[in-house]
Amino acid sequence: MRSFIARTAAAVLLLSVAACGAEKKAAEPAQGTEKLTLTLNWVPYGEHAPFYYGLKKGYYKAEGIDLEIKPGNGSGNVIKAVDQKQTDIGWADTPVLIRSVASGMKVKSVGVFLQKGPTSIQFLADKNIKSPADLKGKTVGGTPGDAIYATFPAWLKANGVDPKDVKVVNVDGAGKIAALAEGRVDAIQGFFHDQSPTIEAKTNKKMDRLLYADWGMNLLGTGIVVHDDTLKAKGDLIKKFVRATQKSWAEAAKDVPGAVDAMAELADNEPAKEVLTKQLNLGLTLLDAGSGQPGVNAESKWTETLDIMAKNADLKDPGAPAKYWDKSFTAAS
Repeated sequence: MRSFIARTAAAVLLLSVAACGAEKKAAEPAQGTEKLTLTLNWVPYGEHAPFYYGLKKGYYKAEGIDLEIKPGNGSGNVIKAVDQKQTDIGWADTPVLIRSVASGMKVKSVGVFLQKGPTSIQFLADKNIKSPADLKGKTVGGTPGDAIYATFPAWLKANGVDPKDVKVVNVDGAGKIAALAEGRVDAIQGFFHDQSPTIEAKTNKKMDRLLYADWGMNLLGTGIVVHDDTLKAKGDLIKKFVRATQKSWAEAAKDVPGAVDAMAELADNEPAKEVLTKQLNLGLTLLDAGSGQPGVNAESKWTETLDIMAKNADLKDPGAPAKYWDKSFTAAS
């Protein structure tokens, strides 16, 4: 018996050592690659599928990058993590980036991908809301502190609506979908390409929206955020990451089913494939890659977003786009 126990203990010890060795090996970058961590703006949804597509297709590996993708909890938290060097790269909303840089954070955008902003007012289609004027007398859920909430009164005014005629109810970001689905509000402020497909799946009812961009106010959407020190120390690596990401988005746009399958395989806690597909297809309409490839920005769009925030969202002395954005990392090829 003592001999059996000794042999068993030895076997357990051997397996433990082997497991520790495997875990250590798994944590190391693949041979010939350098590890980078990307933190998303939220838990995985359809907009993020191109990253997983690029991962599965080997676009990042081909650039010498061992990429790890992590879920996030809001653009503000992601940018803070980049600023504190808790993650190498963030995927975050541009108005939040602008506020973060204005507050002193040492980060920059190296390319916005969703150049037609997803900022919108969303509602069930049976509400028959066709223009901002139809929001009169309605209740709209919004989250204080975000750019959509701050610019909503100005957007209403620009479209001939007195903000006093629309009731705004404060709802935390995670509670907006439930508030609309349960009928506690008539509409919500948010990103239609993420939230609307989710609500449709929950309610079996069709959603509709009014995009700020379609009604005179475009705010740049999500893009790549990196710490200033990282741009200086690892500029070549970040250029490779951007190049792989541009390819991932361009190719995912041609192969939506493949991108959805890649995300379903590699992501955790992602939505159902039907929802993912709707989210990705809607997100791709916001790319505006007329400049040649995804992520290549026109300075005029940055200036437009800065002007809107300066006039309507308490952005003081915004300065030039270069304060927030380094265009050299997404130069058109």
